Amino acid sequence: MQNNTTKKQPLYVIILLILAAEAVFILPFVLQRIFRTTFLESFSITDTELGSCFAAYGIVALVSYLFGGPLADKFKPHVLMSFALMLTALGGFYLATYPNLYNLHILYAFWGFTTIFLFWAAMIKATRIWGGSNKQGIAFGFLDGGRGLVAALFGSVGVIIFSLFITTDIEITTIAERRLAFKEVISYSSIAVMGIAVITYFFLRFSETESTTSENPSKLLTLENFKLVMQYRAVWLLMVIILCAYYGYKMTDLFSKYAEDVLEYNKIEAAKVGTYLLYLRPAIGVVIGLLADRTKASLWIIIGFLLMTATSVIFYLGIINDSTTLLFILSIGTMALGVYSTRVLYFATLEEAKIPLAVTGTAVGFISVVGYTPDIFAGLVMGYFLDANKGAVGLQHTFGVMALIALVGLIAATLFYTFTTKKERKIRSLNNMIKQK
Repeated sequence: MQNNTTKKQPLYVIILLILAAEAVFILPFVLQRIFRTTFLESFSITDTELGSCFAAYGIVALVSYLFGGPLADKFKPHVLMSFALMLTALGGFYLATYPNLYNLHILYAFWGFTTIFLFWAAMIKATRIWGGSNKQGIAFGFLDGGRGLVAALFGSVGVIIFSLFITTDIEITTIAERRLAFKEVISYSSIAVMGIAVITYFFLRFSETESTTSENPSKLLTLENFKLVMQYRAVWLLMVIILCAYYGYKMTDLFSKYAEDVLEYNKIEAAKVGTYLLYLRPAIGVVIGLLADRTKASLWIIIGFLLMTATSVIFYLGIINDSTTLLFILSIGTMALGVYSTRVLYFATLEEAKIPLAVTGTAVGFISVVGYTPDIFAGLVMGYFLDANKGAVGLQHTFGVMALIALVGLIAATLFYTFTTKKERKIRSLNNMIKQK
């Protein structure tokens, strides 16, 4: 099966895939990452309550990962992805009405269905198809790096729109004025996502030379494919790796808040911090992807976890404040390098683990059930510490938790690297013996 995936795919396909892959998450996650304090005050909620919205998303996503994977093994990616984008955009228009907390929970649960059940596994499978059997690192590097660029552009435009609708100095604006400006940001973002849905449906197509569906579609929704992927030891390690790496990615939500609460930036300056950070993702994604194709993806995941652990400890120690701006910039840059490196590559390791392409959707779904549980608990954990201890102390505690989780990820990545390396050596040894005979 994997031998048939080496045909070169058009460049425009990965560009459209990148655009769609980030657009679907703009409304649920990127806007609050960039405008976190504005989001909280506009909806009159706390960090913990926002975390509970993410938990509602995560609970639905948990089930969606399991059943969305087999769905991706049955239907073509462009159909599932475009439908998911359209539904997500409709949710964005509802978000712009500023629903109460109860309805906000329902909206985030709805997004858990649209972005995961319909979209996630289809996106990962489409990326594997585009990368072929020997360019998985660069495929996923382009995907995540490009997604970072798309998110950064959305963020930059969002900051501009927000600024345009603020008619006075940001320091003296009322909450009502900021709510009105943020409503425009949400509305324009929703329109953009809807437009991308249409483009995705008509243009996200692959060369029809490989089989991308299960050889036994009538049994897709049974346990057959799940039993197959569960036989791979690497799958279980990937669950832990993704869980730890994704928690680290969730922590990047707090950099804008750190800039505002500790370094005393205003709301627009703090939003720019979150936006500028996103511009690192394209460079990191492409460079790490190229390096991974020349070495091993799991090696760079190990390095990523090392960087995440070290910088989390620096933030936990509380040595970064308004008089150490340079250290703050260096630390968030290093943290971003670690987070984005692991994020770029953890699904590129599917090829390293020799997971068959035909069950990619099922494997992604099974791994993601555990790997993406931070969608449920990360927001609640961060919200608990941030609300219990306002300001710098609460942020220090959240980074302390991050340091421990990154350390667990480092251990899992090292075990994965050791296991796959030994397996490759055995295969090479057997091949050499066959050639000698």
